[in-house]
Amino acid sequence: MTSPTPIVATPSPQAPASPVLAEVVRSGFVEGRHRGSLVVLAADGSVEWSLGDVAAPVFPRSTNKPMQAAAVLRAGLDLAGERLALTAASHSGEPFHLDLVRTMLAEYGLTAEQLQTPPDLPLDPAEAEIYLASGLVRDPLTMNCSGKHTAMLAASALNGWSLDSYLDPEHPLQQLILTGVQEASGEDVAHIGTDGCGAPLMSLSLTGLARAFRYFVGAAPGTPERRVADAMRAHPEYVAGTRRPDTWLMRALPGTLSKMGAEAVQALALPDGRALAFKIDDGATRTLGPILARVLRRMGIDDPVLARIEDVPLLGGAARVGEIRAVF
Repeated sequence: MTSPTPIVATPSPQAPASPVLAEVVRSGFVEGRHRGSLVVLAADGSVEWSLGDVAAPVFPRSTNKPMQAAAVLRAGLDLAGERLALTAASHSGEPFHLDLVRTMLAEYGLTAEQLQTPPDLPLDPAEAEIYLASGLVRDPLTMNCSGKHTAMLAASALNGWSLDSYLDPEHPLQQLILTGVQEASGEDVAHIGTDGCGAPLMSLSLTGLARAFRYFVGAAPGTPERRVADAMRAHPEYVAGTRRPDTWLMRALPGTLSKMGAEAVQALALPDGRALAFKIDDGATRTLGPILARVLRRMGIDDPVLARIEDVPLLGGAARVGEIRAVF
């Protein structure tokens, strides 16, 4: 009896490995490395420098939220201040976030049951502990995208669009978002997926994402894009939370627009027209602060907030024994 012919798998073509942007250092030993890609735009919008593949499409995750918020304004919903900031938020689930979501739902005659966000705990770990200790359970309103979804429902109701299918990619509001994403980024959306909150997720290159943030900061006053940027910068606690790097940066560096996304995506634009975007391949969000601080220093920013956002300690027992550090 002859032996069967072994089947040899043919490996698929592999893209070149992304450069290492951060290291995990424990007790002086490098125990891990995080690879990714990064782009920095000059004030005129040209690429000043980059690392890795910044032309390939990625899912920007919640860094798309400013563009989603601008589309809600284009649909005719009149939002400003904290309400508009919360529309572009990945909120921490602090009491003031949840109170404003409830207020907005009531203002537009909506109910929490109409939200199609998945039930979740507060995004901030400290808030999640308090929430659970109070005997509460996962809830759609608590999910970090509930402000965005409330505004999407309100804009749909205003226009007589379906509330049941507001997350369908063919829904009129989602088509407005698609147009806005392409206009702000200056490129076509290559892929549409589903985000963690259930909303359509439009892909962009990192260069396109940086261009979009630059577009919002440089937009003319009164335009939807500028209104979103101004609200986010004026009320950063509503965009993130009191213990979040995006909030710290927008408070410390006036005129800066900063937003993180899941799977370790970060985008930022400075008031002088410079912008950046990066993504870590393995999705480790713990790398965002150290990498962002390193990039901003290379861009000539010198502020104590950078030391605050880059400090990501590793613990051994209760003692600090290492850190996450940027290495490019």
